[in-house]
Amino acid sequence: MKDSRKSASEKREPALRRRPTTTAIKDPVGDRVFMVGVYILLGTFLLVVLLPLLYIVASSLSDPLAVASGRVTFWPIGFTLEGYERALSDNSILTGFGNSLIYTLAGTAISLVLTVAIAYPLSRKEFWGRRGITVFVVFTMLFAGGIIPTYLVVQNLGMLDTRWALILPQAIGVWQVIIAVAFFRTSIPDELYEAAQIDGASDLRFLFSTVIPLSKPLLAVIALMYAIYQWNSYFDALLYLRDPSLYPLQLVLRNVLILNQAAPGLDAAAAFERQQLASLLKYSLIVISTVPVMLVYPFVARFFNKGILVGAVKG
Repeated sequence: MKDSRKSASEKREPALRRRPTTTAIKDPVGDRVFMVGVYILLGTFLLVVLLPLLYIVASSLSDPLAVASGRVTFWPIGFTLEGYERALSDNSILTGFGNSLIYTLAGTAISLVLTVAIAYPLSRKEFWGRRGITVFVVFTMLFAGGIIPTYLVVQNLGMLDTRWALILPQAIGVWQVIIAVAFFRTSIPDELYEAAQIDGASDLRFLFSTVIPLSKPLLAVIALMYAIYQWNSYFDALLYLRDPSLYPLQLVLRNVLILNQAAPGLDAAAAFERQQLASLLKYSLIVISTVPVMLVYPFVARFFNKGILVGAVKG
């Protein structure tokens, strides 16, 4: 009997194995056409961003005469590192690079602390007057004080021609505050706050021990936004700084771009040589000023994506 059962089961196994597997459900034609359009659009955006970058890198590595004659496209012609050698040997450029690092690191840290300090109370339902304060915060995004009143405030505070003039006036971004408030409201459950109150934890203890550890994606997003703004900012330095030793790298790059135009009174040969040198320095400085951001972004990209999407899937 056992042998007959065994033989029957052995006969059924090949039949089960021969059963056709279920085929995957194909996407509708409209969805596939839509995805093809999305890939084409994204590829176009990639080319729009990538091709100018390739041209700048190729020009920074090419002979200045080839660049001036328009023979450089996306590959270096007459490979040379003279532009980078001149840029890295210039004390003003090195000083500007160091100043930009100081402004970026210090400004990002201060902005991050102040943003969390104002956004977290506005996200708590128990905070009295949060609606009125939120209205005033958003109002500053729609109606700014203007250049002259801001300059007078910086002057009266004694911050002209100091590093603080590039850090404190733009320390808090309203858009970053709105993002932080929305994140705290949707991602920090009220049950955690109630449990912390039952355990006797204060608001500061709850903020540092629970909220901040759970908000790493948000902090990465806001820090990246502030860092990029500080690194690329030059207009505030143009307004508030007179000492060249305090100039950020972007202001130094602006001065090089201005020198790219031949000054009046020079003969043709001197003007052409000066324009070539300025053009070579221009492309080299653009690459030097872009590399730090491109090196940092891959390390915070996963936090950036998670921080942008985490509030969208709640609700």
